[in-house]
Amino acid sequence: MFSKFLKILSVVMLFGAGAHAYAEQGITDTEIIIGSNQDMSGPFAGFGAPGMSATKQYFDKINAKGGIHGRTLKLIVEDNGYQLPKAMQNMNKLINSDKIFIMYMQMGTHINKATFDQLEAKKVINWMPLSGSETMANPYSDLRYAGGAGYFTEMKTLVQHVSETTGKKKVCAMILPIDFGKEISAGSKAGADAAGGEFITQTAHRPDEEDFVGALSKLKAAGCEVISLALGLKQQIKVLGTAKKMGLNDIQLIGSSASMHTVLAKVPGGITEGFMVAAGWSDMLSRMGNKEVATWFTEYNKEFNTKLPPTGALLGRVYAEMLVRALEKAGRDLNHSTFQKAVESLEYKDVFMDLPVKFGKNDHVSTEGLIISQIVDGNWKELTRK
Repeated sequence: MFSKFLKILSVVMLFGAGAHAYAEQGITDTEIIIGSNQDMSGPFAGFGAPGMSATKQYFDKINAKGGIHGRTLKLIVEDNGYQLPKAMQNMNKLINSDKIFIMYMQMGTHINKATFDQLEAKKVINWMPLSGSETMANPYSDLRYAGGAGYFTEMKTLVQHVSETTGKKKVCAMILPIDFGKEISAGSKAGADAAGGEFITQTAHRPDEEDFVGALSKLKAAGCEVISLALGLKQQIKVLGTAKKMGLNDIQLIGSSASMHTVLAKVPGGITEGFMVAAGWSDMLSRMGNKEVATWFTEYNKEFNTKLPPTGALLGRVYAEMLVRALEKAGRDLNHSTFQKAVESLEYKDVFMDLPVKFGKNDHVSTEGLIISQIVDGNWKELTRK
C-alpha cells in the first residue's frame, strides 16, 4: 500500500514539475536568463564594458517595474578579453551551467563565428553581437539577430565616398589578421575597385602592438592615399597620432563601425582630427535636443560617474530596448517561435541611433542605413547618409 502511494506521489510530483517547465533553457516562471561573452578588459573593452553598464541600467529599470510578463531579466557577463580560448571557456559556462536563453552582444567576429555551432546546438539565441561582420546574419538562421549593414558594406561605401569627394584612389589597410580585419580589407578592396582605384597592400598587426612607425612608413612608400584601419581602439589612436607626427596629412585614414567611438573624437591635441568612418549610427551629441536622449545621457553619467557616455553605452542602451520590445511582444508564452514572430514584427524609430529599426520575415538585420562621419574640432560630424 505504501509503495503504491509513493508511485502515485512520484507521478504527481513529476506532473507538477512539468507544468512549470519550458521547452527552451533559460526561461523559468520568474526569470529570463541572458548571458554576454564580452570583452571587458581587452582591445575592445571601450565598447564592451560600457555596453554592459548601459544594458544593466536599462534592465534594472525594467525589473523594478516587475519585469516582463512577470519575469525579471537576469544578466550574466563573462570577460573574454577578446581572446578566443577564454571566450570558449565562457561559452561552455554560459550555455551549459548558467543555461542562458539569449547570448547578448557577444564581442568579436572570430568569437561569434567560433561559437555559432554550440549556440545553435543548444538553441540559444544570438542577439546583436558586437561585430559588424555580415556573417552574423548571413547565412540566415532563425536564432541569429544582428544590427547594421556590416564591415564589408561599410568599407566599400566609405572608400567609394572618399574617392568621389577627394580623388584619392590608392587604398591600403592596417589590420588585425583575424576575421574582423579580413572583412575590412575585402570591403576596402571592393570599394577601390568600384571607384576605379587600386588596393595596393596591407600590414598585419598583433593586438598588443604599439609601434606603427614602420608600418606607416611602408604604406607611405607604397603610395597609399587612403588607409583603412581594423585595429583595437587604443591602437587606432596610436596610428592616428603617429601619422600626425610623421606629417602624413595627405593620407586619409578611415574606419568602420568598430572605429565609431566617442573616445577617438575626444583625444586631446587634435591628433585624431580628420579621421572618417562609416557606421550604423550617428554621434549622440548631435541629438541632445531630443528629450529622451538627453535624459538618458544625464542618468548614465550620474550612475557611472562619467561626463560623456561612451559609444559602447549607446549600443548597450539601443540593443537592450530592442530586446525588451521583442520580449514584451512575445508575451508570457515565451519560446523561440513566439520570440522570432515578435522580432520580425518590430518596427520603430530608434532615437539613440537616429535610424529606423525594422525586421521582417527571414530578415534578422535591425538597421541597414549607413552614416558617414568625420572628426571635426573634437566631435564627430555627420557628413552624409547612404
